[in-house]
Amino acid sequence: MSWTQALVHIIEAFVVINLLLLAFAYVTLLERKLLGRMQLRYGPNRAGPVGLLQPIADLLKLVRKEAFFPRKVEAIPYIIAPAFSAFTALLAFSVIPFGEGWTLWGQEIDGAVAEVPIGLIVIFALGSIGVYGFIVGGWASDSKYSLLGSMRTCAQLVSYEVSLSLSVLGVIMIAQSLDLQTIVHKQIDWIWFVLPQFIGFAIFFIAATAETARAPFDLVEADSEIVAGYHTEFSGMRWGLFQMAEYINLIVLSGLAVTLFFGGYAGPWGPLGPLWFLCKLLIALTIFIWIRASVPRLRYDQLMRFGWKVLLPLATLNAVVTAAVVAGV
Repeated sequence: MSWTQALVHIIEAFVVINLLLLAFAYVTLLERKLLGRMQLRYGPNRAGPVGLLQPIADLLKLVRKEAFFPRKVEAIPYIIAPAFSAFTALLAFSVIPFGEGWTLWGQEIDGAVAEVPIGLIVIFALGSIGVYGFIVGGWASDSKYSLLGSMRTCAQLVSYEVSLSLSVLGVIMIAQSLDLQTIVHKQIDWIWFVLPQFIGFAIFFIAATAETARAPFDLVEADSEIVAGYHTEFSGMRWGLFQMAEYINLIVLSGLAVTLFFGGYAGPWGPLGPLWFLCKLLIALTIFIWIRASVPRLRYDQLMRFGWKVLLPLATLNAVVTAAVVAGV
């Protein structure tokens, strides 16, 4: 790789990371606005025109807010855990393709920050590793409430990771690849995989809701209770990094759903790949917000039973049926 190619990759990574951080900030505003309208109230409307500067105000508040440091915490894990969760979430987005690729001034620009032949495995691996940030953060806080919250997080995320992984086996078998670009090209040449893999998509969507701790699977934080969970002893930007990790994980899994089941950046007309990808991503995020506004929280025993006794058998059945179809049986 020449130094010009390396510079192009660095610039692309810088631009995508900053756009992703901007998207995270304004997804929080979108959620608060939509929840307000769905609950017959205004939502944020004071900071800037119709509240558009609210994410900036929230950032300034977190930066200026006192970050307390409990006396008996395990200092190094306590400091590293929030940054580690945010880092793995940002890194996972790097392999999601948002365009076909372009040639600008003689330089090739990839449609993803990092095009790797096992992009799907990379995303699942980073998601599994990122859980350690939540668990270690709760353990290092030296608080029984934080520790219990981290155990709830571990139980839920591990339970639904299995279903999430099995739900995409049908897509892998049809596309015969783990490369996300290849999966998108297969859908362009054939049909969107949501049609032959509707059961797989339904399982993926439910498991992704649980993996991102969204309602009705938000028991890992239990925000309507007195104690919030693994981040109880965090404040300021350390708490903000945990929240950033959660929202970016939501964006990553929404982008992955678009890529695997809805043709990725493919659109009905024009070389507008990133625009079509953004539109589909926005629709997916809006559906997650809509569900939060309209679905009641599950009890914990219902939550665990649903994961192991409903989603896991369905995901296994979907993979077996897809294998039979692919084999021509």
